[in-house]
Order: sequence, then structure tokens, then C-alpha cells
Amino acid sequence: MLNYKNIEQADLDFSPKVNCFIGLNGMGKTNLLDAIYYLSFCKSASNPIDSQVMRHDSDFFVAQGLYETEQGAEEEIYCGMKRRQKKTFKRNKKAYQRFSEHVGFIPLVMVSPSDGELIIGGSEERRRFMDVAISQHDKEYLTELINYDKALQQRNALLKQEEEPDAELLSLWEEMMARSGEVIYRKRQAFIAGLTPIFQAFYAQISGEREEVSLTYLSHGDRGNLLDVIRDGRAKDRIMGYSLHGIHKDDLAMQLGGYPIKREGSQGQNKTYLIALKLAQFDFLRRSGQTVPILLLDDIFDRLDASRVEQIIRLVSGDTFGQIFITDVNRGHLDRILASAAGNYKLYDVSEGVVTLNEERL
Repeated sequence: MLNYKNIEQADLDFSPKVNCFIGLNGMGKTNLLDAIYYLSFCKSASNPIDSQVMRHDSDFFVAQGLYETEQGAEEEIYCGMKRRQKKTFKRNKKAYQRFSEHVGFIPLVMVSPSDGELIIGGSEERRRFMDVAISQHDKEYLTELINYDKALQQRNALLKQEEEPDAELLSLWEEMMARSGEVIYRKRQAFIAGLTPIFQAFYAQISGEREEVSLTYLSHGDRGNLLDVIRDGRAKDRIMGYSLHGIHKDDLAMQLGGYPIKREGSQGQNKTYLIALKLAQFDFLRRSGQTVPILLLDDIFDRLDASRVEQIIRLVSGDTFGQIFITDVNRGHLDRILASAAGNYKLYDVSEGVVTLNEERL
């Protein structure tokens, strides 16, 4: 890493199993995880503006990773960007034409405090959760998502016009929305149907089966033919100046004990819900692909009681998980994870953007 957020330079050789980063808030722990995330998704987990990933007063940034596949092959992933220029993303020194070609090559799941937006935020956060999960194992889904967004933007541009829009052109974009939307709808439906029982099992394990949780997919696709649904709303959409119907309005109903968790859940319950959801996403990706995903756990133990922390530690220490990166402000929780890692771990101290390997062994 060079000039990535507050990290001027870091050259790290990680454990293939557990890697822990200790440091106070604001020291750069999350930035390390974000760079790993970047190499999987071609973007930051927290900031969509690439130039803002660059360290202040720097003219460029680089994030580079050398990966070893489960078959033993080496893969070099590189991302670099100079200020006021476009970023470059390469696999084994060959640049990608489209960044979407890379998504899913290195599957990854991140659990972080910002996941709280899945519960308290708008529906776009919950759609993004589905999109990130499905796109990593299904190239057709990502292609149709890009096509749908393009058609939606074009239709919205026509709806905003002062003069009456061209009816044929409007129909063309509506047909494209419906065609791609039907594919997205079916794949989201199948994903949530498969994910829900895994999610419920993880939640029961972490919470000690204290509460029941559910996850329900809500979509305009439930109303029947998507093209009819979109076209039926055309007059109202014209008044509003944008599209009110389509899979871009999909949502997930998240419930605890039969009621919306947004209204009913305590901080601990909300956090348990989100961690179980992300671990279910991990399990889904592990089962559906050839590669065990990388797991990033950013400051997840805060606001959880001791028994829930214990269950999470047991879960992530199991054989079903591969390489894990964990951050925390103190060693209390991490020492218990490391004790179960059978010596296959590395511990790092992070202070003011400087990352140091801690040689002390348990």
C-alpha cells in the first residue's frame, strides 16, 4: 500500500488464516481493511470517490495484492491512480477493460459498523446488500444490473423533459428495464429464499436461540409482468419526473419476533442480526463458488454481550472460514480468537497510519 488514506506505506505478509489489527480509533485499522476490499471490488467500501482514497498531499495511491488460489496459483492484483487521472486496475499486469470483469474473482464479505444502515437506512442500502452478494458469483446479474441502470437513467431523462417525450423511445427504455428487471427480480428472489434459512441458523447460534428473525423480499415484480407495471405508472411518472415503479424500488423487510427490527431491536440485537446476515452471505458465496471468500471483521464486538461474542468467536474460528482480517481497539476479544487459531495467526499494531507486526505470541 502506498498513500492509501492515512497509510503512507505498508508492505505486509499476512497469515493465510487469522490477521488481527489492534489500535485506537482513527489510527488506520479500517483503512487497511478498506484497501483489501478495494482489491476485490475496484472501489472503497466507504467512499465512492476514488481521488478521496488518496492520502492528503499525495499525487497518487497504489494498492497491490499477491494472492494464492486454493489450487496454488499466484495472482497479482494491482490498482493505482494519479491525481486528476483515471485509476488503473490490473490482474497479472494486464489491465481490465471493464472493472465489472474483476468483481467476484476474489470473493469477499465485510462486516463493519456501517452495516447499521441496512436496518436504519433507506431501501437503497438493502438493495446494495443483495447486489454485492449476487454480483460476486453471477456475472449475468451484474450485466443486467448495469443494463437496467442505464435504461432507468435514460427513461428518467425523458420524463424530466418539458416537452412531451418521444413515445417510441420511452417504450424502448421501458422494455429494456423490464427485460433486465425480470432477470434481476428472479435472481434476488432465489438469493433471499436460499439465504434466509442460513441467516436464521446463524442468528439462533449467536443469540442462543433467544429470538426469531425473518427476511422478506419485497418487489414490484410481485405484481405481475414488470413491463405492464412500469407502463401503467407512466402518467404519474411523467408528473413526478422520474420512475416510481421497477426493481430499483425493491426492499427487504427485516423482522425480529414478527416486528420490524428497525423499531423493536436493541443495539445488541441489531448487531447480532447484521453479523448473522453477513455470515450467511459468506456461507452463500462459499457454497456457490470455487473460492472461499475473504472475511473482514471491522470492530464488530462493541455493544455485544459476552455470550454473543463467544459464539461469534467460535463460528469464525471454524474450518469453514478461510483467511480472516479482524480489527479491534483492545486485545481482549482477539486473544480468545487467536488462542483457537492454533498458532496460525499474525497480530499487528496500528498507530498513526504505521503498521507494525507484533512478535508477541500467546
